[in-house]
Amino acid sequence: MDERPSVAVVGAGLAGLVAARHLGDAGADVTVFERRDDVGGRVRTHHEDGFTLDRGFQVLFTAYPAVRRELDLGALDLHSFSPGAVIARPGERSVLSDPLRDPFSFTDTLFNREVTTTDKLRTLALRQHVGDRDETDIFGSPDTSIDDYLRDWGFSPRYIDNFVAPFYGGITLDRSLSTSKRVFEYTFKAMSEGRVALPADGMGAVPAQLADRARETGATIRLGEAVAAVTAEGDGATVETESRTLDVDAVVVAADPRTARRLTGVASIPTTARSSTTLYCALDGDAPLDDGRKIHLNAAADRPNAVAPLSSVAPSYAPDDRSLLAATFLGADALDLADADLLDATRDALESWYPERLFGSLEGVHTERIEFAQFAQPPGIHDDLPDVRDPNGSVYLAGDCTAWSSIQGAMRSGREAAEAVVADL
Repeated sequence: MDERPSVAVVGAGLAGLVAARHLGDAGADVTVFERRDDVGGRVRTHHEDGFTLDRGFQVLFTAYPAVRRELDLGALDLHSFSPGAVIARPGERSVLSDPLRDPFSFTDTLFNREVTTTDKLRTLALRQHVGDRDETDIFGSPDTSIDDYLRDWGFSPRYIDNFVAPFYGGITLDRSLSTSKRVFEYTFKAMSEGRVALPADGMGAVPAQLADRARETGATIRLGEAVAAVTAEGDGATVETESRTLDVDAVVVAADPRTARRLTGVASIPTTARSSTTLYCALDGDAPLDDGRKIHLNAAADRPNAVAPLSSVAPSYAPDDRSLLAATFLGADALDLADADLLDATRDALESWYPERLFGSLEGVHTERIEFAQFAQPPGIHDDLPDVRDPNGSVYLAGDCTAWSSIQGAMRSGREAAEAVVADL
């Protein structure tokens, strides 16, 4: 850019912050408008009574290319879950892991009776199948549901129901496995090649770092200032907030999907929601579960879908004398459950999985009810998602709604939107 054009970014989520950083690097005068009083969008954290509480159970996949490109992972002080999971049902727990990445679980995985030997061999074959494929290849391939995909591969119903349904139910917020198999393939590849981790300061440390990098390029981030309208006019655009009207050379709309559709009029932005509810609960002591740093999957029921031992993974998530767990409940119906009912369901599940222990000290700390946690991703949806240039004139679109619902999709879209603006201006 020979001059210093002005660009407004609507939304300080991951996509908006990445876009702001790259626009600033390219020499633009960037202003980010965020309606909330903090950055992060759907990735936020608050701290309460010594606990670190994310906006719902979230993790960082370190193998995502955009994560590696945009973040200083060392500065986040990451703490990793152990590969695999604990398959839990009343009176029984068994470990299923990746023996190539978790050799200490080799014996437990080898003798796991929840899945067949054939399932274990097919899992290794599937890992090889996705290993050499990149994001473009996977998301451009023929599509079907995760359930149909795995059955076509020959996986047993027991493996699909007892392991994949609760595990990928947590990733896609869809225990029925009706989500696109492309999401399964790419996240399976990411987990095979990298870590599943939590920053010591919570997932909110991710957007905080992105915001710092954007500010270092000269970008201004205005918190608590919602954008009411965006209008393409001539060679530029106008942004209207409650307190000002701003004429700029370009606008990047990086708001949540429903707001982005309202502001841009782009009808292909997906707005069908997947919901989740996370109950954060605490136990006395610093080692609540006996199976290390693994997520516990509910193989017998869907309430809760899974329980994650957060402070066993990242001790900074809880005070020294407490342990923090995250119990995840899927679907819109769970949004209406009372805190007491969520706690009772979690306690009942833990006591059934650990009949040798008592969980009377289990205490609810905080509940996150998220009506729009992801947009639904049925087979084929990625073929019809909008492009960053779909809005009119000098208005551009960023957000995972242009790619796929994930941290990778959001960050990648922010960079692609910024590159489009730079190329056009």
